[in-house]
Amino acid sequence: MPAYHSQFVNSPMHVGNMALLPLRTKFKGPAPVDQSDFDIIDEALNFFKANVFFRNYEIKGEADRTLIYITLYISECLKKLQRCQSKNAGLKEMNTLALARFYLPGEAQFPLNGMYARPANRQEEDNMRAYLQQIRHETGIRVCEKVFDPATDKPSKWWMCFARRKFMDKSLSQPGQ
Repeated sequence: MPAYHSQFVNSPMHVGNMALLPLRTKFKGPAPVDQSDFDIIDEALNFFKANVFFRNYEIKGEADRTLIYITLYISECLKKLQRCQSKNAGLKEMNTLALARFYLPGEAQFPLNGMYARPANRQEEDNMRAYLQQIRHETGIRVCEKVFDPATDKPSKWWMCFARRKFMDKSLSQPGQ
């Protein structure tokens, strides 16, 4: 069975070799505002449980690179949410994770340098950092919405069981974190 790929294949805007796709978000950043009910973050959340089992992933377009980054970030979110016992604590943890220093393609610590192009110049680097920051903020909030049960305010075991899974055997965090 093949992995799920992004349906957002006709993106006119790119940052590096990642698609700069519209997002439904209130956070400032370079992504255009999406008015639809379904964006790349929703797609990554829908495909996460299936895609996380794959060790290999064939990239069919720039949107797949964005999907890969979001999938890896969802894994990081789930690792952090293991310690949280309420949605409020989870949201605080997600905000902290989104603001933490992260590596861009081309930096030695970035886990997928073979798949991603280094930003061509300082302006593109700043644009990529702002776009990924915007993705990280919005993804953290949506992961909390999915993981925490509104009735009990406890994390769902059906999401938390994926906290130890590594998509493509990669992680955005460094070993030991």
